[in-house]
Amino acid sequence: MLIKKVAIDLGTTNILVYLPKRGIVVNEPSVVAISREDKKVLAVGMEAKEMIGRTPDTIIAERPLKDGVIASYSTTEAMLRYFINKALGGVRLFRPEVMIAVPAGITSTERRAVIDAAMAAGARAAYIIKEPIVAAIGADIPIGSASGHMIIDIGGGTAEIAVISLGGIVSCGSVRIGGNRFDQSIAEYVRRKYGLAIGERTAEDVKIRIGSAMFMDKPLSLEVKGRDMIMGLPRTITLSSDDTTEALQHDLEGLVEAVKEVLHNTPPELSADVIDKGIIMSGGSSQLRNLDALVSEATGVPCYVADEPLLCVAKGTGIALENLENYKRSILATK
Repeated sequence: MLIKKVAIDLGTTNILVYLPKRGIVVNEPSVVAISREDKKVLAVGMEAKEMIGRTPDTIIAERPLKDGVIASYSTTEAMLRYFINKALGGVRLFRPEVMIAVPAGITSTERRAVIDAAMAAGARAAYIIKEPIVAAIGADIPIGSASGHMIIDIGGGTAEIAVISLGGIVSCGSVRIGGNRFDQSIAEYVRRKYGLAIGERTAEDVKIRIGSAMFMDKPLSLEVKGRDMIMGLPRTITLSSDDTTEALQHDLEGLVEAVKEVLHNTPPELSADVIDKGIIMSGGSSQLRNLDALVSEATGVPCYVADEPLLCVAKGTGIALENLENYKRSILATK
């Protein structure tokens, strides 16, 4: 087959590109650096992320996706073109077929924007598929069987919760709570409690290194540098994992409520299946310490984090693209 196939996990924080038989070939931040004067794209991905919070007035480093949907159309198109070219190499005879994973709660207008951006970026055909379905496929859940499977996919912008049976979503919920929101909450908490202003990247570092969804018996600690809000001078403080737990309390409550809501709307037969099999968590933000234990404690259902949670959506999208016939019913829109 001369026509190449490309599967893309279009995430708020990271973009992953999967090629059949080769696996994941690109895993970079979804950040684009643009010149303010001529609107020229200066850098994409890892190089652009390095610039966040460090750019002069003439350059803006922005995330073109907000809460899992396109916020800036032209920037998204430039980013997709860059990643498709990077994955496939420069010279191609035929335009590729592209499948993109999108949040389950996406509107038809937002869906159209994703398809148009993919076509403008050089796709021959574009398919759209819901994230919870591909996250489940990537986590090796047999979604085609006549039993209920529950998945929680927590990314940078949204948390997608779904109960899947016979290849389709039976009940689902989507909340705009994810890794980026966690970072903001940590930064706000540090500002409020310690009078220290920290940047987006520092907050993310704190979340990854000492963040916990529940209070720990042996708290972790980390030295954090920032700007004193009163003096305006640099200052260093020590944060503990208990600080992050307190900072994330409100967001985690919202997430747990959304999970309960989906369970509440699930037919009884499928609820019984979910209790037997447990809840599977995927997505980068599901790696927050003790998050599975928190969900398990709140719902009374065992909860597990999938293997390689960050890669589940990209892998699942690739598998769905390779087996288009089998997953026809799950595909939302095509062009």
